[in-house]
Amino acid sequence: MPPFPESAAVSARPPGEVLFSARGLTKVYPGGETDVRALDGVDLDLRAGELIVLLGASGSGKSTLLNILGGLDVPTAGTLHYQGTELTHASDGTLTRFRRDAVGFIFQFYNLIPSLTARENVALITEISRNPMTPEEALRLVGLGDRMDNFPSQLSGGQQQRVAIARAIAKRPEVLLCDEPTGALDVKTGITVLEAIQKVNLDFGTLAVIITHNAIIADMADRVIHLSDGCITDIQSNAQRRDVHTLAW
Repeated sequence: MPPFPESAAVSARPPGEVLFSARGLTKVYPGGETDVRALDGVDLDLRAGELIVLLGASGSGKSTLLNILGGLDVPTAGTLHYQGTELTHASDGTLTRFRRDAVGFIFQFYNLIPSLTARENVALITEISRNPMTPEEALRLVGLGDRMDNFPSQLSGGQQQRVAIARAIAKRPEVLLCDEPTGALDVKTGITVLEAIQKVNLDFGTLAVIITHNAIIADMADRVIHLSDGCITDIQSNAQRRDVHTLAW
């Protein structure tokens, strides 16, 4: 029996319920003369409905943490639970169900299939998901209702990234993991993309975790988690989240 209930949907979790609980999370990559500790004893709880920003220099452990949260990598030591299910020693089948049913991924590069339209790129996910939106619903949510039949080459960078967001949210994930989603975009286009992520987080109660080098984005978050050398050095809570359009770009 899968650990992720058939009725799961992004709106089903009460705000503030702990989704992820990490204790002593450690990731060591074997090196030449010395091993690389990408994560070094991270303790962290992430809750339903939060918007989290991960800040830190390159090599601080942000992407490693995101990949472990998303079931793309496994820790060397420590434990990670999702809704009480331990992922640390989960089977490949359990991790596959977890990624398929619970997590949407957005990366810096859009990874769209150039020979498919926006609608068809999103349909790749909806055809294998348990309780998906239609591709049309997902594309309308990110403001692309009039570009569904365009190919990636006919879309701007920001529009392609919004197709990637639509593809990620079409499965109705409880978690949206975003690795530098605006890194390849200009400021104006990046604001549009962040607006789409913010809308999904607010409208559906999706836990959204965003990796960025841009400290300005921190003000749109509930919490800002600072990492350095694989450790959490500070967690800042914002008394009030700011709308993307009010940030001092």
